Amino acid sequence: MVADVLGPSLEVLFCGINPGLMTEATGHHFARPGNRFWPALHLSGFTPRRFAPAEQHLLPSLGLGITNVVARPSAKASELTREELVEGGVRLTALLEEVRPKVLAVLGVSAFRTAFAVRKAQVGPQETEIAGTRVWLLPNPSGLNAHWTLAGIAEEMGRLRDSL
Repeated sequence: MVADVLGPSLEVLFCGINPGLMTEATGHHFARPGNRFWPALHLSGFTPRRFAPAEQHLLPSLGLGITNVVARPSAKASELTREELVEGGVRLTALLEEVRPKVLAVLGVSAFRTAFAVRKAQVGPQETEIAGTRVWLLPNPSGLNAHWTLAGIAEEMGRLRDSL
């Protein structure tokens, strides 16, 4: 299991769908070289430079954290069941009640829709809060998500950053 990256007074808790196999092997979130999370995080202005996955421990000092909807690793998010996503939503709600970040940024629209039964959710700020936390949906940064470019993902992260 890959540990959450948490700290006090989080501005943003980034939430992936579930760990990939490389993340599971290394213990570092978004570890696959083709994943665009780390470059997008930097290009959006959240970090002063591009961090490597092994530097994830530096994020809480910037008010940032990382978790996942589902803890079980898989090669593709499509391998997850609806039940796993719904259970993950329950776990995530409990984590938000405990950690209380200002914003939960979910990196995967379809997973959010299933986990929280919000059928028409789209990228961007959500009207619904979870456990008193604002929610913002971001594109999945996986290299498998060909619908979004690195520039587009970074732009959406930048919109979130600007909203803080």
